[in-house]
Amino acid sequence: MFGSETYFRVLGVQLNALQIPDVITRMEGWIHERNGCHAVAATSMHGIVEAQHDPSFKEILNTTDLVVPDGMPLVWLGRRRGHHLARRVYGPDLLLAFCEKTKSRGYRHFFYGGEPGVAQRLSESLATRFPGLKVVGASPHRSRSLSVNEDAEMVEMIGRAAPDVLWVGLGEARQDRWMHVHKTRLRVPALVGVGAAFDMLSGRRKQAPRWMREHGFEWCFRLVQEPRRLWRRYLVYGAQFIAYLALESLRRKDFEVGDVPTRHRASGKE
Repeated sequence: MFGSETYFRVLGVQLNALQIPDVITRMEGWIHERNGCHAVAATSMHGIVEAQHDPSFKEILNTTDLVVPDGMPLVWLGRRRGHHLARRVYGPDLLLAFCEKTKSRGYRHFFYGGEPGVAQRLSESLATRFPGLKVVGASPHRSRSLSVNEDAEMVEMIGRAAPDVLWVGLGEARQDRWMHVHKTRLRVPALVGVGAAFDMLSGRRKQAPRWMREHGFEWCFRLVQEPRRLWRRYLVYGAQFIAYLALESLRRKDFEVGDVPTRHRASGKE
């Protein structure tokens, strides 16, 4: 239905060379076909480095249905590999674009994640912004690990709501792991990890100006806002990302060793 897939690899992680309209088309296809639960991970430099630290996380990314570049360094690398990537697949923009395009189609939305009250404020804001949008649930994610019974209750709650799209806002890596673990237990056509979109679109945190977001400087804005929480992600992981790319380009380290992708193995191009 969707034609040949194009992708590129960064440090052993396979990324789909898609843009927001392509992702929306794919999501709508899943909703119409209703042939299982599918996941979208919007990853950045942080996710790629986390995959080097944790081989099991690299495997999660490489078996996720769509992994798209939410970060300008990955967009730049994709362009160098010959792909036409005009912009990043930025979580807040993906969420808004999907709601705008499909607001009159009756799709059922559920929002899971964020601190208490955030998902609810987000859902109310979107319902006001996009008349006709059908929100069937909003729930925060508890900071502590859920017990087996609590997790089962959460899955049952989502099941009763019967959403077409489950928007997951737990933060990069964490939300990708969550979707991977719960994918076989949820009867939802599309799970979409959108990270900080919950906080930004609910008004809890400010977004960087568009020019910063589109030219690779959003990290500066966010680091100033939350230095204690984000210094390691941007400064330590950023330095590691550059070092890993240098090692790979100098053929001093093979980041593909031990990794066999199972997603789109026979299609697309490097």
